[in-house]
Amino acid sequence: MRRLALPAALLVAGSAHAQNDPTVMPTVTVTAPAPGPQVPPVSSRIDMYALPQTRESVDQKKIEDTTNIVDVEDAIKYLPSIFVRKRNYGDTQPTFQTRMWGINSSARNLVYVDDVPISALISNNNTNGAPRWGVVSPEQIKGVDMLYGPFAAEYPGNSMGGVLLITTRQPDKLEVTAKQTEAVQTFSMYNTSGAYTTSNTAATIGDKVGKLSFFLSVNREESFSQPLQFVTSATNVAFAGVIPAYNKQGGQANVVGAGGLLHTIMNNYTAKTAVDLNDWLRASYTVSYWENNQTSTVQSYLTAGNGTPTFGGVSGFASNTSNWQQQHLMNMLSLKTDTGGNWDGELVATRYDYLTDIQRSPAGVAAGTGTNYTTNGLFARLDGSGWGTEDAKAIWRPTGPQGAHEVSFGGHHDKYVLSNPTYTAPNWQTSPDNGNGLTSTYGAGKTETWALWLQDAWKITPDLKLTLGLRGETWKAYSGFNQAGTVSSGQPELTSANLSPKATLSWQFQPEWNAKFSFGEANRYPTVAELYQVVSTGGTFAIPNPNLIPETALSFEFALERQDKHSRVRLSLFEEDTQNALLSQTSILNGSFVTTFQNVGLTRNRGFELVGELKDVLIPGFSLSNSVTYVDSRIVSNPGFQSATGSISTGQRVPYVPDWRDTVQAIYRPNDDLSFAASARYQGKMYSTLDNSDIIPGVQGSFDPFFVVDVHARYHFMDAVSAEIGVDNLTDFKYFEFHPFPGRTFIASLKARF
Repeated sequence: MRRLALPAALLVAGSAHAQNDPTVMPTVTVTAPAPGPQVPPVSSRIDMYALPQTRESVDQKKIEDTTNIVDVEDAIKYLPSIFVRKRNYGDTQPTFQTRMWGINSSARNLVYVDDVPISALISNNNTNGAPRWGVVSPEQIKGVDMLYGPFAAEYPGNSMGGVLLITTRQPDKLEVTAKQTEAVQTFSMYNTSGAYTTSNTAATIGDKVGKLSFFLSVNREESFSQPLQFVTSATNVAFAGVIPAYNKQGGQANVVGAGGLLHTIMNNYTAKTAVDLNDWLRASYTVSYWENNQTSTVQSYLTAGNGTPTFGGVSGFASNTSNWQQQHLMNMLSLKTDTGGNWDGELVATRYDYLTDIQRSPAGVAAGTGTNYTTNGLFARLDGSGWGTEDAKAIWRPTGPQGAHEVSFGGHHDKYVLSNPTYTAPNWQTSPDNGNGLTSTYGAGKTETWALWLQDAWKITPDLKLTLGLRGETWKAYSGFNQAGTVSSGQPELTSANLSPKATLSWQFQPEWNAKFSFGEANRYPTVAELYQVVSTGGTFAIPNPNLIPETALSFEFALERQDKHSRVRLSLFEEDTQNALLSQTSILNGSFVTTFQNVGLTRNRGFELVGELKDVLIPGFSLSNSVTYVDSRIVSNPGFQSATGSISTGQRVPYVPDWRDTVQAIYRPNDDLSFAASARYQGKMYSTLDNSDIIPGVQGSFDPFFVVDVHARYHFMDAVSAEIGVDNLTDFKYFEFHPFPGRTFIASLKARF
């Protein structure tokens, strides 16, 4: 038995449109399609379009054997360098962090389901910028591939962080599944303590009749979250119950209560149909409807002289109270060929509509003692927002499927529309959806992109492949409009045209060894929300900047991998230099967090990723894996930075990018029906300010290091039934990633499949 040494283990009143803000190793993976021992990726698109990126994969069985999966995004949390910013079960805003970009960079990675984009590139934040995970249920997943870096011409500059490909199953016979999952979280912090439950019911049915196949999925989840905010006051409050505390920058932020206690009822309905028009052409259509009803409540620690609870005049209790109703609809249509010959192609079109999206909040707390709100309020709406995308792609194999060249090319178009008024309302609970018709703030605008791309994967020799690509894009932002009270302004139209070259050289110099060098330029355009949307998140306010320009990243990677049937190890060295990086700066203004967007002159992310896996260690069925990532992420130049305290940002760490990450996993499968898994994740310190002035850990708004251990067991019995039990955050590690993250959580599920 061969063994390898494993790496070491271990705004104001604006669009109150989100209650929260700031973010498994694979079984077998390969870094490039080349000769030698390898297992194909989950997604066939990787080989069909000769995608050159380093990749990591996890299939359905690995997910079921190792992961306490309740929501779809749980499936990726053990992939190397990945951190899923999931604050609670039923979270409506789960973004994820990639190798070089942090949890507030939702527009710096791409997510596809069966080649259909589900990324919400309308924003680059942790509010409405999260991928639309609800269009696929956990029961549909066949597997996941993570592609690192912007090295394929097929993908836009948003791929600078990486591309996540989710592949789903399409049944070839009648199949019915039903799954019930229950979870209980124990949480205790400050004067809040309790058990918070989640119940998830999922069912699917699918079949294939002749040339027609279908897959229907229904998922209902009801959850109660731990506090996602703690209400603080920067001034002294003349009531009992105040807990002295600092904010993340060392200023006074006494804790006076808990907020963001969410009760969420979320339903997903997805129908996917496919028809084989002939033996090489398939058309498919997917429609997904998602609805969310959520209330956010608070708990005051303050008491008046007679011992009764009071808000003490602290406005944060009002900004953490809301009712939110959402109904969203996504339509996806594709036409694909699989000829096995010289030509293949596909057409994909999507449309995402915010049918209803309204959040109702009180304008403030009532004067005097007691726990009452003002009757008047604010209604933030996104109805009418949405986007559409269209892609046409083809691949040409001039000398046949096994020939020296694979030429792929295509065109892309997208359009994103933001409509985000906030209305004043005489009664925040009972007024009509447009309040009294008076606009408090308004942000609106559109962005549009056209692109053409070309790539050639050239097998110079059987062991040497050169992949060259070029992407050309034109982008514009227009119809921008902002209003605050009675002051309004139309924003200037912005345009940009860019070329993005790509190159990857892969060399299979031994049957078990592969080396690869990749270069890629990526141009990431400002999202319509960065340009025009005002966002209020509890006590944090994000202010847009209508004069942003695109950011340009130059990315490099050298990867060396060895793989045989018992082991695998990969070392990747990477660097990314980004000019005009679009970053947000959070500071304190009048006792509130205020975030502004700006272009930073130059940032540099440089580091390594080391991944190792051993199979059948000491005994059959026992495997170990470890991935460790280090990133030295620095602001090289930022001449536009200004600070009231005289601090500087040049030389500081880039916000939201941790230095170290480590994921360790042990899996034991004594037989095909039984599995045990233990997974541990470590992440180092992150900063959220350009001058790295947020130095106080363990407080609201801080980004703390964490070490979390999860355990999972699965047993399959009676042919069609499986049971799973597990614990996330086994040691009840307490940490903040802006929000307080979940404590120890017990999960159990029972699934039947017929």
